[in-house]
Amino acid sequence: MFGSAPTVIKPDYAKWMLEDPRVNFAISNRNSAVGVNHLGMQAETDTELEDIHAKLAQADHAIVAEKGVHCCYANSDKYWVTDPQGIAWESFRSLGDVPL
Repeated sequence: MFGSAPTVIKPDYAKWMLEDPRVNFAISNRNSAVGVNHLGMQAETDTELEDIHAKLAQADHAIVAEKGVHCCYANSDKYWVTDPQGIAWESFRSLGDVPL
């Protein structure tokens, strides 16, 4: 679909980190529900992640913070909100890979 191989491949997960267009796109079969599980915004620095968090706080009072969590084969800091249609939005900064 993207004209390139995934940058991460696991038995239940594949991720593409694209530059044109700049997209972090991941698919997995860990959840039995069909369809979009969540959407996300990736930050490159702590400051950028905290700027996203501040904007989310202005728009939504229900923010869930997760610091140093292991998910999708990476260690990350994250903030979660749910939009009015019920879609979960993750803002995150990856801190490093977690081995299989």
